[in-house]
Amino acid sequence: MTIYFPTGIAYFFILLFCYASISKIFDFENFQVQIGQSPLLSAYAGFVSYAVIIIELLIVLALIFTNTKRLGLYASLGIMVAFTVYIFLILNYSEFIPCSCGGILEKMGWIEHLIFNIVCILLAMVAIIILEKEKERRLAHYISLMISVIIVNIGIVTYLFFSSEQIIKKENNFTRRFLMHPTLEKKQLQLSDSYYYFAGYDDKNIYLGNRKFPQTLLTLDTALAGKRVTNISLDNIKHPFRNIKLQVKAPYYYIYDGTVPVIFRGRLGNPKSKTISFNEAYFNQLIVLDSLRFAIRTQSSKTKQFVLADLNLNSAGEKLTLYSDILQKQIDGVFDIDGNFITDGFRSQLIYTYTYRNQFIVMDKDLKVQNQMNTIDTVRIAKIESKRLADGIHKMSAPPLKVNLRSAVHKNLLFNQSDLMGKHESKKTWQEASIVDVYKTDENEYIGSMYLFKKDSHGVSDFIVTDKYLYVIIDNKIIQHQFTKPITKYFISGEAENRSKE
Repeated sequence: MTIYFPTGIAYFFILLFCYASISKIFDFENFQVQIGQSPLLSAYAGFVSYAVIIIELLIVLALIFTNTKRLGLYASLGIMVAFTVYIFLILNYSEFIPCSCGGILEKMGWIEHLIFNIVCILLAMVAIIILEKEKERRLAHYISLMISVIIVNIGIVTYLFFSSEQIIKKENNFTRRFLMHPTLEKKQLQLSDSYYYFAGYDDKNIYLGNRKFPQTLLTLDTALAGKRVTNISLDNIKHPFRNIKLQVKAPYYYIYDGTVPVIFRGRLGNPKSKTISFNEAYFNQLIVLDSLRFAIRTQSSKTKQFVLADLNLNSAGEKLTLYSDILQKQIDGVFDIDGNFITDGFRSQLIYTYTYRNQFIVMDKDLKVQNQMNTIDTVRIAKIESKRLADGIHKMSAPPLKVNLRSAVHKNLLFNQSDLMGKHESKKTWQEASIVDVYKTDENEYIGSMYLFKKDSHGVSDFIVTDKYLYVIIDNKIIQHQFTKPITKYFISGEAENRSKE
């Protein structure tokens, strides 16, 4: 009876690999996307997705013919060992456990999958031993051959795992890794209109400004349960305002228009605000550092290029200090260095994320550059065309390629909404969601990505990050997402921050 066992096992593997490979071929795009999201093989998704199918079909051909059945059984042993090591690494060393890659085992859990693979390995080994005994080959010969096959396949999968980790986190080839349930949607709150944006937050509240009604400050508690509206009055309304914005840094709110230029300040809870700066500097972005000190992005009167600057209203001497060497010109010094200027209040860090290239700059509160890092896309040079008119104004002469849309930072993590699709990503999902990539700001490392799904066909218009929550504005709704361990484990603690300063 045992003489038929190798043939029976060969038929079993023929059925298994035929079904597995054909199901992958018919749903190849989904299979490639799933491999791309694997925490172990992301960097090699293109190669692995083709290689697995080809190897499975070659094994089937080898098992069909008598002369190559022995080779097919050794190959079956090898690939099942590789699959088993992959699952073992997923369960024990992966930062998250992805969904199954489909096929015949799609309905199995990872533990059941592991047990099934181990049984297949044992069946292949028994079939090989019986077949080799029939051929009267030496025991030491085929045992050493099986051990070699097992060791080689363990080595291949282990190498792919560690090298993929290095490529994805340090040398990314624009293959995203999507975190497993990084947030849980908790609450929604209907807003009066779709013109709101985030103006700041503190331990108890989040604050929203409104582009349509720029002197309106909406205060919500962090649970989105209570709200208060403050209609701000200015001590001087005769300025030719064009772009009034709000920003909150407790215990004050600031209302400003850099095109005038003017900055007003008021205490939270009090609708009356007073002018604290007028004609010190024109600016198009502002960050509140303390009650009378600001980091701004302005335009150099000499070069007409955007530069970062320190506006210190406490200074007895020159209040404005330009840092013209931080933003690096590539084309025109205006559009090519456009970007998003934000702050991590917890660490007193400033972050500048370029809009049209894959780079962000990390600075301390004195605008001293600490790191210059790259996002995972591959656009190193801004793809824009602009012309400078006779009056000195720069205008786009062709639609630009946007790389980074908006960002937020908290406790050494940068959350960056990207506008580019990575490798092996679903086009359908891109139409249904925005993608936020997460990076460390204290070292050049990509953590992973997450989806923010649209609501009623509307996408994300703004978001902020706090200790526990990601708040998102979509159309006229504010949505609260609670962070889970895949994100919170990377937040730097107060104790760790103190140690890093020491």
